[in-house]
Amino acid sequence: MSRLVVISNRVADPRKTAAGGLAVALGDALSANGGVWFGWSGTIVEGGTPGEGEVHTQQAGNVTLSTVDLCREDHDSYYLGYSNGVLWPVFHYRLDLADFDAGFIGGYRRVNQMMARKLMPLVKPDDIIWVHDYHLIPMAAELRAMGCRNRIGFFLHIPLPPPLILAAIPQHEWLIRSLFAYDLVGFQSESDVEHFSRYVGQEAGAEAMSKHQFRAFGRTVHAQAFPIGIDVDEFAALTHGKEAREMLERMKGEYSRRRLLLGVERLDYSKGLPQRLRAFRKLLQKYPENLKSATLIQIASPSREALDTYSGLLQELESLCGSINGDYGELDWMPVRYIHRNVARKRLPGLYRVAAVALVTPLRDGMNLVAKEFIAAQDPADPGVLVLSRFAGAAEQLKEALLVNPYDTDGTAESIQLALQMPLHERQRRHQKLLERIRAQDVHWWRKSFLDTLSQIEPD
Repeated sequence: MSRLVVISNRVADPRKTAAGGLAVALGDALSANGGVWFGWSGTIVEGGTPGEGEVHTQQAGNVTLSTVDLCREDHDSYYLGYSNGVLWPVFHYRLDLADFDAGFIGGYRRVNQMMARKLMPLVKPDDIIWVHDYHLIPMAAELRAMGCRNRIGFFLHIPLPPPLILAAIPQHEWLIRSLFAYDLVGFQSESDVEHFSRYVGQEAGAEAMSKHQFRAFGRTVHAQAFPIGIDVDEFAALTHGKEAREMLERMKGEYSRRRLLLGVERLDYSKGLPQRLRAFRKLLQKYPENLKSATLIQIASPSREALDTYSGLLQELESLCGSINGDYGELDWMPVRYIHRNVARKRLPGLYRVAAVALVTPLRDGMNLVAKEFIAAQDPADPGVLVLSRFAGAAEQLKEALLVNPYDTDGTAESIQLALQMPLHERQRRHQKLLERIRAQDVHWWRKSFLDTLSQIEPD
């Protein structure tokens, strides 16, 4: 059987219990026949040479964890500059936040070339290579240029925008041409596949050989949706763990007279946090029966705070939370509890389970696994309600959630009110359907579906 070589910006040790479901799923696949997980070490070397980095290797059973350092110049251009200053905002439809500094793309290409060069000695002729996410789009092209003829697949964890937005990126043709060096390109949703199909047809003159096959630049690529899932059983088991049960009981005690609404995400402009807070304010204004009752716990974990865009967002959120609490709060009730720090993963299932409503309302998201974690953590006898943005990739699967337009403040407030008033039998019916779907397409299904598809494609 072929080994698996996984390439991602960061590497996780699948043996560690803190590793998430994705790390565990990839670790299972790597361990099955041995393999390599390769990526950036997380170390930034001050004064290092651009395009060079020391490689570190350790064994995790029959899996080799191999990482490479980045110098400050490479990190700032590849990671902060191009990956998170250009690709992240554009792929999330925020052209106004993109910094199209011409120097960033040089660093992005240089780091991908360097990582390909460091990886090549580790690759065996029959290995299957799986590259992950927007940091490494040109990786296959760099490997091919070095003579690599292996099967190579790519999975984009974030959304792919429509052609006109994608075309705003300088050298967008080079970026998408790089995807044709892969044998299989996986996306989160069918809308992402449609955007890819339209772009390669309009901009690259690609021939659509079938629904999922496109030929251009002398190569054929297979493009298909593989919606990523969670390890449902693993997350459900966490719900019964010591930390989760302690959190559940403490929250029940503190909020015995309240209805809890919950939001959990990284602090990021794609998550729609200001819009969510405005919708919650509208809920209190339009439906006063929620005063001294509905409490929103909003967890916004720190993220990329060195960037000016994120410090501005942090200030806006703090202002909104203070305004809502000042206008509606009482001595014995604060409508918003805002937490700007990480919460241990083992405690989250307890929070999910005690919440009457989960607010997952990004302005754009590739998938959003918080929605699926919330479903997995619920008590089937008395489940909470998921309010989900129609612009999250998860909305294609989770149709029994209450789907909202996060830009529509009044409409979102009305849906939150509907969720708070939903009768038990309706909550149970919706939850059963949602749970069935996330079990059928869990993270193990995602991994197996992608790798099975890749293994059946004949290299071009």
